[in-house]
Amino acid sequence: MRGTILRRLYPSAKFPVARYSFARPFSTYPEHQKASSFWTLTFTLAIVGGGAWLQDRYFNPKDTFTSQPLLPQKPSLGVIDTLATMPAEPAPGTVGNLTPEQEVKLKEFWVLTLKVFGLTLEGLEAPPSTATSEAATPAPAQDKKKSKGRWGLFGRADDEDTKSGTASSVSSISVADGDDKYGQSKEFKQALEDMKPEEIRTAFWSMVKGDNPDSLLLRFLRARKWDTKKALVMLISTMRWRLLEMHVDDDIMFNGEASAVKMSQGSDPKEKKKGDDFLTQMRMGKSFLHGVDRAGRPICVVRVRLHKAGDQDNEGLERFTVYTIETARLLLAPPIETATIVFDMTDFGMANMDYAPVKFMIKCFEANYPESLGAVLIHKAPWLFSSIWSVIKGWLDPVVAAKIHFTKNRQDLENFIHPSQIMKELEGDEDWEYKYVEVPENENPKMADKETRDTLMAERQKLAQEIQDTTVEWIRASFKKETDAASAAEEKRKGLIEQLRTHYWVLDPYVRARSLYDRLNIVQGGGKINFYPGSEKEAESASA
Repeated sequence: MRGTILRRLYPSAKFPVARYSFARPFSTYPEHQKASSFWTLTFTLAIVGGGAWLQDRYFNPKDTFTSQPLLPQKPSLGVIDTLATMPAEPAPGTVGNLTPEQEVKLKEFWVLTLKVFGLTLEGLEAPPSTATSEAATPAPAQDKKKSKGRWGLFGRADDEDTKSGTASSVSSISVADGDDKYGQSKEFKQALEDMKPEEIRTAFWSMVKGDNPDSLLLRFLRARKWDTKKALVMLISTMRWRLLEMHVDDDIMFNGEASAVKMSQGSDPKEKKKGDDFLTQMRMGKSFLHGVDRAGRPICVVRVRLHKAGDQDNEGLERFTVYTIETARLLLAPPIETATIVFDMTDFGMANMDYAPVKFMIKCFEANYPESLGAVLIHKAPWLFSSIWSVIKGWLDPVVAAKIHFTKNRQDLENFIHPSQIMKELEGDEDWEYKYVEVPENENPKMADKETRDTLMAERQKLAQEIQDTTVEWIRASFKKETDAASAAEEKRKGLIEQLRTHYWVLDPYVRARSLYDRLNIVQGGGKINFYPGSEKEAESASA
């Protein structure tokens, strides 16, 4: 399952994939034959027992699929405007559906985040009745490493003046070891040492893209059960991961598939392999995005049988994985904030199992893309998968594990996906199959127009700064209980956020290489998407 989803398409790969090698389970020395026989028997019983358990638990389940209230029988086809709110009830804890207590937590989180961005925010304190985040003990300033990003959202990326202010206000925040599965406290402190406030702010607004920045912060708050300090550690660690490790925005998405083609045609063996590995996974459709489930969530299908451990190195798998996740983000139409993954286990064998990419994917969704999974469907898992699942389940956060469902046939899938939108490969009615459309020459002409890009980046910088300033006004007025001023700032802020979201799609062709999904006319520009392009015409011809 190692290459099941992708690894890195961003310059600093974020989906590492380690090779899995089988340790020799038995000794070759004669005197240990009895022990060998014992372990052989034990291993056999474990596999057989596990198979029997899986047979009982998943192949003959007491179906307990979560009911899907308020979900349409069949999501509407056609063009969807992601800049407009869909007619659906926002999930609890998301924009448009916050309790008063949750809104206060959001404001507190903004205060902490803005401090990391270098703002002093003197006198901006939450009411005494709420759990506030106190200023931390000053930490000594250290020389910071330069980011390898090609461009930044904010022009003061080289300004050292605000470094000490950030360190003094938040650097002592940490998370207890027992609640720090991925060592993010260490990464958080490293981020404050390695990155200037402007670099962290750049990474934040780059990650926002066409989203509402409140939605992004709320993901981290929900993932950390509304603990603002834990959420901050998680957020800043993610910014470091994106900017310094995976290079999500300045490499993976910036260079895209066209860069992989160029690398595959080059003379440098290492670069050529990197390009070939990425394109091989795209062309075979090891994983791909297609359609939506009953909740309107984008679907990612992972054909596990197509992965063979060692076919691609860890960097290639991670790059491909991150590329897929980031592309899926473009397909989210508010209030939809999550996606569904279908792991198609048809014809799965041990040669397809690879623990490293699985671990990488789990870390991505738990640490770097929190609250992004709506459901995970493990489809047609064979009996031998039971022992593998017992290992994988132990790695999962209980919240993530609760979203995993085993499906064994079309009927089970229909609990999550309308039959007309289950492709024939999965025994559904949709006459569709994956075909990769090659990258045409000169697919990204606007990306060479640096002058226009810089102008648009400056405009986005101005909007982001205005949002930050208005956010401070909104929070200060709210905490001082100046109702009219708070309402005015809130309305102004909403308008600025909508301007920022709209502006992203003007900037998009200058900072993101076109993808397969642009060529298929699924991502149509201007915030428009169509999960089933051409379906309206087919429906019209059928009814004519």
